[in-house]
Amino acid sequence: MNLLDNLIVQFDQALKTLVPGSVHAQRPNPAGNQATAELDADDRRHVAGLMRINHTGEVCAQALYQGQALTARLPEVRNSMTLAAAEEIDHLSWCEDRLNELDSRPSLLNPLWYGMSFGLGALAGMAGDRWSLGFVAETEHQVCAHLKDHLGKLPAADGKSQAILNQMLEDEGRHAVNAEAAGAAELPLPVKGAMQFMAAVMKQTTYRI
Repeated sequence: MNLLDNLIVQFDQALKTLVPGSVHAQRPNPAGNQATAELDADDRRHVAGLMRINHTGEVCAQALYQGQALTARLPEVRNSMTLAAAEEIDHLSWCEDRLNELDSRPSLLNPLWYGMSFGLGALAGMAGDRWSLGFVAETEHQVCAHLKDHLGKLPAADGKSQAILNQMLEDEGRHAVNAEAAGAAELPLPVKGAMQFMAAVMKQTTYRI
């Protein structure tokens, strides 16, 4: 495909990611066999805030992988990014399902976060495939730490959200391992710190908006 074809594909993917109800999981929702817990109003708002953060995280993941796939130099790296993005669609769909069950909605800031993440992914890909893979590995390590933190903050009775986050944690850990095995470069500490700072800003704003 030429540049115009790629841009059209990327625009279509952005619309699918950002418009609620546009993506469908390929795997069964891990929360499907869990009983629905009776949560009070405060717990429902809290869980919705956490799942909104996780949903936005998956929006960012889609954008990062799409941006990196656009600028990756080696075909095998580009294919790896595309496959990882496809698996992340399951996470996006599961989080959206849980938000619907909680009578809540995705973040209104998702278009902003998508655009920023796509740009970062494209820049990482332009820097070279080893750096791009390093960016994936570090992102996934930080996501795993974030998911573990959220699992500790969920109400004990909320088996549905726990099941979703546990499966996401398993998948994200595998993505990190795969990126490292493919030759990921270790990112400088300032870059890791900047990524953590941006993630913290996203979580603080998305919890409520």
